[in-house]
Amino acid sequence: MKHDIKDPKLSAEGKLLIEWAARDMPVLKLIAERFKKEKPLKGVVLGACLHVTSETANLVITLKQGGAQVVLCASNPLSTNDAVAASLVKDYGIPVYAIKGEDNKTYYAHLNAALDYKPNLTMDDGADLVSLLHSRRTELLKNVVASSEETTTGVIRLRAMEKDKALKIPVLAVNDNLTKHLFDNRYGTGQSTIDGILRASNILLAGKTFVVCGYGWCGRGVALRARGMGAQVIVCEVDPVKALEASMDGYLVMPLKQAIKKADIVLSTTGDKYVVDESHIRLAKNGVLLANAGHFDVEINKVALKKLAKKVRKVRPMVDEYDLGHKKIYLLGEGRLVNLAAAEGHPASVMDMSFAGQALGAEYLWINKDKLEKKVYRLPKQLDERIAYLKLRSNGIAIDRLSTEQKKYLHSWKEGT
Repeated sequence: MKHDIKDPKLSAEGKLLIEWAARDMPVLKLIAERFKKEKPLKGVVLGACLHVTSETANLVITLKQGGAQVVLCASNPLSTNDAVAASLVKDYGIPVYAIKGEDNKTYYAHLNAALDYKPNLTMDDGADLVSLLHSRRTELLKNVVASSEETTTGVIRLRAMEKDKALKIPVLAVNDNLTKHLFDNRYGTGQSTIDGILRASNILLAGKTFVVCGYGWCGRGVALRARGMGAQVIVCEVDPVKALEASMDGYLVMPLKQAIKKADIVLSTTGDKYVVDESHIRLAKNGVLLANAGHFDVEINKVALKKLAKKVRKVRPMVDEYDLGHKKIYLLGEGRLVNLAAAEGHPASVMDMSFAGQALGAEYLWINKDKLEKKVYRLPKQLDERIAYLKLRSNGIAIDRLSTEQKKYLHSWKEGT
């Protein structure tokens, strides 16, 4: 079996991490048990470009139990857990192409290695695999019946492709699942991003001014956790409705050029380019920490930061100090998604729902491969609700059901005052 990982000797450590994550992934476990019996993905070659974590490991093991031949590569150069990659290769027989800290050339070599397996289904986190298929590996498109996308950034790219009529395959926007973005983005990103910032910097959040750029589900989650740890939170937005919501949630709302003058920490959660730009860097106060929770390292203008700096040095494993002469600015995790660059990513219990959506999504795409058009789809509501029911059941929670009369009333116009 071909693979490219850091060290196979790390497999024992990785297996323990995979097993530990599995404890908190009961929904995926139930799906895996069914997949093992029914083999709904038999004959499928599935290329996955995801963060190589212990949670992802449980997903790809589930897909393999469902009959798929799975190959995995990293969706970010800094998000790989090398021990997990080693265990997937040695203990589970899954080809992995991922090494933490790999350079850009190696990163794309790994993407191409995954595509060399000629997948029928692909699974993306950031749309790099689909983008490569549509640019340099177009000869493989004829083999691909569909893809799925895990993250907000990737869905933005894919909807743009659909709008431009450039999308050549059907894609399932797993990020649009209610059981994904309402929980993974809010609670997962909220906790793991704070975790990454604290592991990188070891600062005390209480009393600090914490600026959150973007008040989508990720921004909401981070703002909530930062405030819970005693930080004074400022939200920066371009959407008037979200800005109003942030204000009514009790946060200060102002433009970033104003906020960054008083910020101790600035975090971008938008999925857009140069959110923290040169003009903001010039206004930032001495000692500010800059971090990113978006998928790509474009939200902070690193080119401008480097240009302004007289000297750059690494002061901690995931902290680079940019000395501008009159002040110092600190970039966390090289400007990449800080929760995976400097910490372990989302907790397993929230990834349980996200990856349940990926597993059921792969099954749905394969079953319906002859019916789907070349556009971006959402997971059917009944599958999304099934994940929620399974999660509730695994947590020992029961809920009420509508009676026949109540259902009838909700669909009737005849009864009134």
